[in-house]
Amino acid sequence: MKASELRERTVDELKVQLQELSKVQFNQRMQLGAGQLAQVHLVGEVRRNIARIKTIITEKQKSGS
Repeated sequence: MKASELRERTVDELKVQLQELSKVQFNQRMQLGAGQLAQVHLVGEVRRNIARIKTIITEKQKSGS
């Protein structure tokens, strides 16, 4: 997920995507704890995507867009 793609979306769309990624992160954490997660590298990727979305939401709210 690229930041340029995220900047084209509205704040509402970003918030919906943030909720979805939070659910994915929770499920991955549960699977990781149970030893059932096969693709461990996706945990960090989801975490970075969440941070990216939060950053862009903050940028858009500060600029008033």
